[in-house]
Amino acid sequence: MVTVIGVRFRKAGKIYYFAPDNFDIKTDDHVVVETARGIEYGEVVIGPRDLKEEEIIQPLKKVIRIATPEDDIKAQENKKKEKKAFDICIEKIVKHKLEMKLIDVEYTFDNNKVLFYFTAEGRIDFRELVKDLASVFKTRIELRQIGVRDETKMIGSIGICGRALCCSTHLCEFQPVSIKMAKEQNLSLNPSKISGVCGRLMCCLKYEEETYEELNKTLPAVGDKVKTVDHLEGEVLSVNVLRQKARIIIRKEDGDVEIKEYKSSELQFKKNIKKQKEEEKIPVEDLMELVELEKIEEKEGKLNKNK
Repeated sequence: MVTVIGVRFRKAGKIYYFAPDNFDIKTDDHVVVETARGIEYGEVVIGPRDLKEEEIIQPLKKVIRIATPEDDIKAQENKKKEKKAFDICIEKIVKHKLEMKLIDVEYTFDNNKVLFYFTAEGRIDFRELVKDLASVFKTRIELRQIGVRDETKMIGSIGICGRALCCSTHLCEFQPVSIKMAKEQNLSLNPSKISGVCGRLMCCLKYEEETYEELNKTLPAVGDKVKTVDHLEGEVLSVNVLRQKARIIIRKEDGDVEIKEYKSSELQFKKNIKKQKEEEKIPVEDLMELVELEKIEEKEGKLNKNK
């Protein structure tokens, strides 16, 4: 077992593990640590705890020191410098006529590097921009292209639920989201209703995925043939996953049609999910947009994984 602490460098950012060494470190303390980018200032969000060695990415670096009042002041000064650097970079982007949108600027704690985060439709030749920025800031410059999910996470906003976005408040990392999750939850497959502020499938579709998958195992699919507890045969019209009930169309011998609701335990059926039938209920333009969304999700997921 290895004793570690969890440190975060940005709000809702990824948590990294460090060895506390002999320091008496508590949650909410600020510490100065060495990272791959250089010396950084971060907040302790996970207090000292023991983890198995296989759960830790080696080599595990040690905390340099608990942040001093001077370190706190320097961190605040860096925030002010980042705002000035943002304005300067905007001017340079306009000067070089580059089709890119600057999202955020970040100084490393030791000022050894300035990172500029931006979005763009395709690849951008920013070599001249880097030279221009380096002559102004007299330090190493890094321009990093990010996706729309990362852009939304950095800027923040309000979701359709009326609350601050999950990605900008508590989600450390993005999880893969698919159309299948919306289908499992019987949500409208209209892209405008299941997409977030960023234009991608909403992260919250992932939250209840496992619950819905488990509940759907005991329910028939829409269109399935079933036999009821009162020995009637019918076809599933709709299902209520959370209530574990299904509405059944029962066609009588005299030609009349009756719709009755049954609990899943009152039905006998053979599970048969007809994917093609489900997709036929989606307007063609919506289906094409959903497929395109999934392709973008998969592509951006691979890019984030490779970072």
